[in-house]
Amino acid sequence: MKALVYGGPGTKAWKDVPDPGIVEPTDAVVRIDTTTICGTDLHILKGDVPAVEPGRILGHEGVGTVTEVGSSVSGIRAGDRVIISCIKSCGHCVNCRKGLFSHCLGDEGQVGTGWILGHLIDGTQAEFVRVPYADNSLHKLPHGVSDDQAVMLSDILPTAFEIGVLDGRVAPGDIIAVVGAGPIGLAVMSTAGLCGASTIIAIDPNESRLERASDFGATHTVNPESPDWISDVLALTDGAGVDVAMEAVGLPETFEMALRLVRPGGNVANIGVHGKPVELPLQDLWIRNINISMGLVNTNTTPMLLRLVAQHKLSAEKFATHHFPLDRIMDAYDTFSRAAETEALKVVLSRNPHD
Repeated sequence: MKALVYGGPGTKAWKDVPDPGIVEPTDAVVRIDTTTICGTDLHILKGDVPAVEPGRILGHEGVGTVTEVGSSVSGIRAGDRVIISCIKSCGHCVNCRKGLFSHCLGDEGQVGTGWILGHLIDGTQAEFVRVPYADNSLHKLPHGVSDDQAVMLSDILPTAFEIGVLDGRVAPGDIIAVVGAGPIGLAVMSTAGLCGASTIIAIDPNESRLERASDFGATHTVNPESPDWISDVLALTDGAGVDVAMEAVGLPETFEMALRLVRPGGNVANIGVHGKPVELPLQDLWIRNINISMGLVNTNTTPMLLRLVAQHKLSAEKFATHHFPLDRIMDAYDTFSRAAETEALKVVLSRNPHD
């Protein structure tokens, strides 16, 4: 089969590799019908995730058709159309029983690490993929949910909802600020209303993304390149600061912005993947009673989010801005890596792409 293979920082190639097969009785092999590129893939290519070794097939998001299952798989069968979760779950370890799938203690990939596809084992940017713990790591798709919708449930929507909205403790009536109106930030805006956020402030220097933000749930937009940007945000909070500030970029500067915006007793939710250290000025923060959260998605909300998508309560398809055939993945990476120029949100790669 063909797959996108990581060759070390700055290097990748679409080339022939061996087909995957069943290794453990809990495995399934899935034909990739649709996949996409994540900002984390760009971090890998920059060398920010050193655990990814040269030779690894990238990708951790996908929708496909099951072609083969192991002898212990009971809830999935060949022919099923499924979402491939970005996080493994053995389903029986102490962490999985708590819903902490991100730290699954199953042996596959690495004990205690849930994100393994495209990280510690071969991933979804390929024609086929082996998925461990298939009964818990795959989600069968109902009729009427498109690939464009479903692939957003592999990672981006549960990540935004769990690490941003839930961990940020968004409550009914809250005023929230989302620093970064890229795909993850927009996914936060799309799901914050599920917990009752009343005011959603999108903060981004890219005017095109700010214009889009209202389509994803933002009630106000602020450009941080304006000299009065902090005053503009505080004016929406009667000067108190926002209830929840979310960092959705992964830069020291944007994390600092979130710290500056939150009110005393508020919450800062870090969602972005950081490739370098961030200063935490505890000498100033301790007295403000601020809660700071961060983490890797568990994907335990995926079934609920899938029901909302199926009932047209959550418009997941709006994230799919560009479509490519799977074999043009190098072009897709180029488009996604220049998102500020190309206005790409999620670049979707399909076996049978849109015209």
